[in-house]
Amino acid sequence: MYSNKHILKISSPILLSLLAQNIIQVTDTAFLGRVGEVELGASVLAGIIYISVYTLAFGFAMGSQILIGRRNGEGNFNKIGEIVIQGILFLLIPAILLIPLMRYSAANWIPLILDSPYVATAVSDYLEWRSFGLVFAFTNVMFHAFYIGTTRTKVLIYKSLIMASVNIVFNYALIFGHFGFPELGIKGAGIASVIAEFSATLFFIIYTKKNVDFKKYGFTTPRFRWSVIKRILDISVFMMMQYFTSLITWAFFFFLIENYMNARELAVSNIVRSLYMIFVIPSQALGATTNTLISNTIGAGKKDEVMGLIKRVSLISLGVMVCVMVASALFANGIIRIYTNDISVINDTLSPLYVLITFLPLFAVGTVWVNSVSGSGNTRTMLAIEMITIVFYVSYAWYVIAHLRASVAVAWTTEHVYWFFLLLLSYLYMRSGKWKDREI
Repeated sequence: MYSNKHILKISSPILLSLLAQNIIQVTDTAFLGRVGEVELGASVLAGIIYISVYTLAFGFAMGSQILIGRRNGEGNFNKIGEIVIQGILFLLIPAILLIPLMRYSAANWIPLILDSPYVATAVSDYLEWRSFGLVFAFTNVMFHAFYIGTTRTKVLIYKSLIMASVNIVFNYALIFGHFGFPELGIKGAGIASVIAEFSATLFFIIYTKKNVDFKKYGFTTPRFRWSVIKRILDISVFMMMQYFTSLITWAFFFFLIENYMNARELAVSNIVRSLYMIFVIPSQALGATTNTLISNTIGAGKKDEVMGLIKRVSLISLGVMVCVMVASALFANGIIRIYTNDISVINDTLSPLYVLITFLPLFAVGTVWVNSVSGSGNTRTMLAIEMITIVFYVSYAWYVIAHLRASVAVAWTTEHVYWFFLLLLSYLYMRSGKWKDREI
């Protein structure tokens, strides 16, 4: 049903969108790396906490995207708009409620969790401002679900370019105090991200109003309809739990580093994490493409084409990732210099970076098979696979960091463990054929 050319045509805008979106994280890290090691280390912890909350909306949107893709494949276009509208209305409720909760937690709970009072203060300063972006971030994920689910992905490029540009300008202005703005340090990074998310929401609203056929896609007068939300939750609640659990587990990894290592090692891990998020972008895009193509293919009644589609996307993902690995290994030193000019930090980052590079093939293939399970609508099964994997991941992370007190490089081998089990269990499930009976 889908040729390699078609796969690349859909995934390329998603790739460019993710690239532009990750420029925000890179910009935060690079700018804060010039402020100090405490701010650099704190930004990773603050970012993971924020993303852990954000994944609740992301999981809901991914469930919506699966439904949108299924309806798109069936040709039931008029059912798509109500999914988007109800999703936005539903997500606005937790977004508004979470703002005061996150601000209170940042001021009162974070200092109790973290060992360093300086890192705790920096994390709190960032989150107290970053929390206001939840309303816009939660809205944006539903627009993403609509455009990816209907395979109209080109718009994501424009949105992300606007968002990244706004973030860079305001990061520069607010972190360092340029263009007449006060010098706010890590607080400025949080405010800049909120402004960037708002700009993305504004763009989506204007673009959708001008370019989408509201009648065709069933965009009606907004009103709360529990029956539609319940249908979305039947799919998305397990994805929300999966993504939230996954991010909390990753936060656990960084909390272990913060508690059992020093500020330098935490700063190094932040650089490695940022590079990780950049290196995997091509495979992330192909994974998101797999999710929606599987859903569209099943909706069109062509279940027999699913396994072949997964294998083709896996090979494409692996091929692209090999190119990323070679380039990363050849230019490792120069890449790290984007984040810091400190020679000792650069040298300390090289070993964990090389360890990170070795796990990329597992990610390349694993993310395709993981998204295949979700795209088939079997999100409950994917949650079970995630939970089994996390048992091995947490046990291994605690053993090498807390018990062995191993180096940062050894600590990052936890990603090998995580993606090995995700890939293995996802592959075995899809090969079993049990996914074919799932109706949504």
